[in-house]
Amino acid sequence: MARSQNKYADFEGLRERAVALRRAGYSLRQIRDELKVFNNDILNRLVKGEPPPEWTKRPRSKDDLRAKARELRLQGWTYDQIEAELGCSKSSISLWVRDLPRPKPKHTAEEQRALMRAGLDRLNASRDRERTAVKKAAAATIGQLSDRELFIAGVSLYWAEGAKDKAYRRTEVLQFINSDPNVISLFLRWLDLLEVTRDRLTVRVSIHESADVKAAEEFWSAATGIDTSAFSRATLKKHNPRTTRKNTGNSYHGCLMIYVRKSADLYRRMEGAWYGIVGAAPATDLENRA
Repeated sequence: MARSQNKYADFEGLRERAVALRRAGYSLRQIRDELKVFNNDILNRLVKGEPPPEWTKRPRSKDDLRAKARELRLQGWTYDQIEAELGCSKSSISLWVRDLPRPKPKHTAEEQRALMRAGLDRLNASRDRERTAVKKAAAATIGQLSDRELFIAGVSLYWAEGAKDKAYRRTEVLQFINSDPNVISLFLRWLDLLEVTRDRLTVRVSIHESADVKAAEEFWSAATGIDTSAFSRATLKKHNPRTTRKNTGNSYHGCLMIYVRKSADLYRRMEGAWYGIVGAAPATDLENRA
């Protein structure tokens, strides 16, 4: 202990040397090694009041970001805006500015809702344009259908939507029902290809009893070119009060049912062609197609 006290007896002289080294740009570690002062408390007392040289200071980039974040927050910027501007995390921003008052809203609640609705409308419009462009481009790739392509398309359409013969119920007849005018139109074009004349068709509307039957028949007449006088009596569907129907309003026209009389042979050709399509596209072949 006496030896340690003797070492620092000339404190003022030691301090004078420490200050000179500090002003010469020495770090605390360099002063410690130079003066052999390994007591941190005494070392700090020796250089008390002397600022550290610039080269020993840590980078202050975070301090600069913090100052800028606080400045922007005081200007009313949101966390998202500050994050985008400064490129730092939202958690850091929250830590730096949490003591500052929240910026006053620039819009009332109603104005904010209106802005959100407008933004959503713009987004939906953009998506609709993209959707339409993709569909248009796809439609343009089809071009004109050959008779063979129309036949295959009609067979596939019928197998998906038409009535089919069952082993337990032999009904080999072409009977088709759908609510889409384009689907009905394609089916009629397929029948034309098969040389089925209109006088062989029985057509009727199938619709909910609460709908406008006459208006529906006029709609389907315009869509098919078949006069309403040729329509059979409409099939009315009972409404279940426990269900909520969405197919209502002026856009609801029910379904059109088309029955082809004396069509057993045509049905067999259709079914045979369908299985021919299936056989021509085996699963092992599909795996190798681009």
